[in-house]
Amino acid sequence: MKAVGIILAGGNSHRMRELTSKRAVAAMPIAGSYRAIDFTLSNMSNSHIQKVAVLTQYNARSLNEHLNSSKWWDFGRKQGGLYVFTPTITADNGYWYRGTADAIYQNLDFLRRCHEPYVILTSGDAVYKMDYNKVLEYHIAKKADITVVCKELEDSEDASRFGTIKMDDSMRVTEFEEKPMVANSRTISTGIYIVRRRLLIDLIEHCAEEDRYDFVTDILIRYKNLKKIYGYKIKDYWSNISTVDAYYRTNMDFLRPEVREYFFKQRPEIYSKVSDLPPAKYNPGSVVKNSLVASGSIINGTVENSILFKKTFVGNNCVIKNSIILNDVYLGDNTYIENCIVESRDTIRANTRYVGENGVKVVVEKNERYAL
Repeated sequence: MKAVGIILAGGNSHRMRELTSKRAVAAMPIAGSYRAIDFTLSNMSNSHIQKVAVLTQYNARSLNEHLNSSKWWDFGRKQGGLYVFTPTITADNGYWYRGTADAIYQNLDFLRRCHEPYVILTSGDAVYKMDYNKVLEYHIAKKADITVVCKELEDSEDASRFGTIKMDDSMRVTEFEEKPMVANSRTISTGIYIVRRRLLIDLIEHCAEEDRYDFVTDILIRYKNLKKIYGYKIKDYWSNISTVDAYYRTNMDFLRPEVREYFFKQRPEIYSKVSDLPPAKYNPGSVVKNSLVASGSIINGTVENSILFKKTFVGNNCVIKNSIILNDVYLGDNTYIENCIVESRDTIRANTRYVGENGVKVVVEKNERYAL
């Protein structure tokens, strides 16, 4: 494909509360065995994009570990491949990334050395499947300067979390508001953009000259009347995980058969780094209903409407309902967990009770176990 991919995975979401205190949002576990960034990387690979850069910054250790081998997403190749860029002190610059546009500016040499005519810009914190080739064809047909992938939200969802847009009959963007106080449109930007590489370099350089750092505010919104910016609407599943409630809801969606069918059984596949773990073990007396249980887990208690990630141990007489248990958690005997997200590598002591009564409760026990 005649495009290079850039995944902006360096940001921190304070709305994720304790969940991002030790990992980037793009490294958040999803659906038992995946990380959030797996969906974007798989889309890039399935769209035959051969060169992808991931820009990381905040709490990048976990994300960098996950990306330490590019072969899982078929980026282990002689030409192109997977590049991971973190902020670097140079003779000209000693800053961390100050925004999305600044992150691209600090790695502009990468874009200058590329020969692909187009750039696909995405975030690493959304769960979806997409063929970027179709968006690129639309972009070329419209003779657009920038194409924004957008989606119509359900009435129950909060559009003010996103950038909202309005378009005319030709799908050209006429209004763009970033995280408005009151949303006047149900059409939101998904954070996926296509732009010609040389135009992007020019726009980013102008931003840097004026000390502007944000791609949405300082490029999309400022240039919406000067450049031809078009919207490309999608109707398939798309979910952003940038808040605790959104993260919880996205994971719980995988308990629905149609969502599992879409992501796990329909082509193209979603790829991830593989852990060589034994299959989940269900001991006598265990009861599991409508749940996802990942490999390496041992179940002795009752699990209902929940997602258990890798290497979870559930003790005797434990009850887990409507909850997400992240990787490598030990749940002691007689524990009761409901409407909670339990942080990874935690040990929940026996006879403990956690219930999220006013929304989802994030459980963090300060007793991590360290390998020898």
